[in-house]
Amino acid sequence: MVSTRCAACKYLRRRCPSDCIFSLYFPSNNPQRFAYVHKIFGASNIGKMLQDLPVHRRADAADSLYYEAHCRIKDPTYGCVGIVNLLHQEIYNVQSQIAKIQAEIAFLSTNEQSDETQYQQLQIAPNLDPNFLSEQKGFSNSFDDSSTWFY
Repeated sequence: MVSTRCAACKYLRRRCPSDCIFSLYFPSNNPQRFAYVHKIFGASNIGKMLQDLPVHRRADAADSLYYEAHCRIKDPTYGCVGIVNLLHQEIYNVQSQIAKIQAEIAFLSTNEQSDETQYQQLQIAPNLDPNFLSEQKGFSNSFDDSSTWFY
C-alpha cells in the first residue's frame, strides 16, 4: 500500500483530502519541514495563513514559515532576528574597517603630496639654509645630531 498523504497529514495522523492545503508545500518526502512549522506555529494557524494568501504567494509563505520555525528551534529567544542582528553587526564592522582604510589612504596620499611638494621646493631653491630640513614637518637632519653617529 502506497501512502499519498502529505507530510502534514502523516504528522497529524489523518487522511489527506484531495484539496489539502498542505500537500503542495509540505510534501511527504520532507516530514521534518512540517514538524518544525507545526511545533512553532501550529497546524491550524498554518492552514489559516495559507488559506488567506493568494495561491501564487503560498509557496513563499510556506518557505518563510519553515525558515522562521527552523531558526526559532535553533535559537528560541531570537530566531531569525538573531541572525539579522549578527549580519547587521558584521556589516557595521566591515564598514568601520573600510572607513579606517580610506582614512589611512587619505592620510598617506596627503603625506605623499606633502613630501613631493617639499622635494620640489628643495629642487627649486637648493641654496637654502641647512636648517631648513629640520624645520619642515616630517624631516629631520640627523647629520647635525652627533649622538646618532655611533651606537
